[in-house]
Amino acid sequence: MPIIKAPPKQAKTVTIQARVEESVKVQLDRYAEFIDSTPSYVITEALKVLFKRDDEFKTWLGQQPSNGNIQELKGGGLKETA
Repeated sequence: MPIIKAPPKQAKTVTIQARVEESVKVQLDRYAEFIDSTPSYVITEALKVLFKRDDEFKTWLGQQPSNGNIQELKGGGLKETA
């Protein structure tokens, strides 16, 4: 059973660029194929899991002056608010 579920309706998205090792890209593509989704979805969900589980990051984030512009999303992600 996959750790990341297939995608529901996607919220507003933005484009980012990242450089990764070739082996990471291959595994990313394979995982996306495994769950019948896209690499973008896998990255988004993996980051949500990371943000949700990293207590030290959440503590640090709460201490940052800009934390008034960030709120937790359903699934543990972060969302910038106006």
